[in-house]
Amino acid sequence: MPASPQASIELKRRAFLRAAFSGAVITPGVMGAEQVEKVIAGQEGSFHEAARDIPYVQDADVIVCGAGPAGVSAAIMAARAGAQVRLFEWRGCLGGVWTAGLLGWFADFDKPGFNQELIRHLDERNARRGPNVRAFSYDPEAVKLLLEELCVEAGVKFQYHTRVAAVYKEGRRLTTVVTDSKSGRQAWRAPVFIDTTGDGDLGALAGCEFEIGEAADCPCQPMSLNALLMVKDVEAMRDFVRLGDRLPGEPTDSEKKDRIRAEIERTGHFPSYSRPTLWQVRDNLVCAMFNHEYGVKPFDSAQVTEATVRARREMNLMIAGLRKLGGPWEGIQIAATAEQIGVRDGRRIRGRYVMTQKDLVEGARQPDAVTRATFPVDIHAASKEANKEKGYHNAGIRAKPYDIPLRALIARDVDGLMMAGRCISGDFIAHSSYRVTGNAVAMGEAAGVVAAIAARTGKLPHEVDWGEGLAKLQSLGLRP
Repeated sequence: MPASPQASIELKRRAFLRAAFSGAVITPGVMGAEQVEKVIAGQEGSFHEAARDIPYVQDADVIVCGAGPAGVSAAIMAARAGAQVRLFEWRGCLGGVWTAGLLGWFADFDKPGFNQELIRHLDERNARRGPNVRAFSYDPEAVKLLLEELCVEAGVKFQYHTRVAAVYKEGRRLTTVVTDSKSGRQAWRAPVFIDTTGDGDLGALAGCEFEIGEAADCPCQPMSLNALLMVKDVEAMRDFVRLGDRLPGEPTDSEKKDRIRAEIERTGHFPSYSRPTLWQVRDNLVCAMFNHEYGVKPFDSAQVTEATVRARREMNLMIAGLRKLGGPWEGIQIAATAEQIGVRDGRRIRGRYVMTQKDLVEGARQPDAVTRATFPVDIHAASKEANKEKGYHNAGIRAKPYDIPLRALIARDVDGLMMAGRCISGDFIAHSSYRVTGNAVAMGEAAGVVAAIAARTGKLPHEVDWGEGLAKLQSLGLRP
């Protein structure tokens, strides 16, 4: 017996919705199959956005999404390697956690290549503190300007206030991203894409498998909202602030953290990060990391908003309390809180190699090593209760220097997609070491060069031998 006209309409409607929700309309990992079925069945509210034509641009060999440390490095290296590059960033500056996030500290930075070039440029601008090239504080405003100048010089077309909203594939191959901005929705096509969003937004939209936190669904490492502070006399605060030099008898960095916490406790408040840290930026301007926000998923905008509000309130509470103590704290004030709360733990997109705890313990060597990581396992407390016992720990794991392979930077489930930065392929323990920005720069450098070679030769990234990438870096003067 044939179905009634109404039943046929309903079947077609359900088929359309199921197809739509399995594609770019719903972000994978945010709405699961069960929720999709509820929407289709009318059990949850939904709104159908009518199809429309949007402007379409095909003028790039490589599109990089996210302009943090990994993204700007990838874009600049791809452009220097001969590719036409577009770089999209949802904030109003380049540098990501360095600048909008006021990270305050470059770590695991003593690597060859673009890392050394950045150090040289910062030194020329007197924008770096201290003789140690492995880890140092810096001037975030100087970094903003430097990265813009380097991108312009390389010919990178970068666009601010632009977020990736959807992606489209042809079979397994990623072909198009759709962005949202003040210019509306725009579509962009390229042979190769690089996800440097930090949270793996592009890979998730493309349907890649991913992990987050310690298990399939967290718990995650906490977020931190940093701030720039003005102090009356930084020399009078040597017992608390990391300066470029260290005088005989001066407290160690660990002792300084203990002293800052003790001072905050004197105000009647126990800090949400029990290892608070101060770095000198320049003169009497310092950077502060005093805050933790626990159990927040970086792709849940409501949760991130609430965490940011709590963190900014706590930061102001702590600084006001310290100011009332007087002495070296007299006149201390917040010059600026970060535009974006700092995220440690986002999606880890599944690649063609998954870095694991075993790699760190054994100090693994890889035939396609793009860089060697030397930063220890650094796991910040997962809750307020754990923070009172220990602000961070290494899970009892002593990491040996280990290689990050190119395969971990190439998506397994989607062709034409690479990753760089903290969203590459790895487990929770490995990620807690390689996530620092010295490694992000080196990964971006490698991803950019390989993406350029792939796009210019008609290959997919996984078809490019890393030897070609090394040869290109050597020709650019970035490898011996």
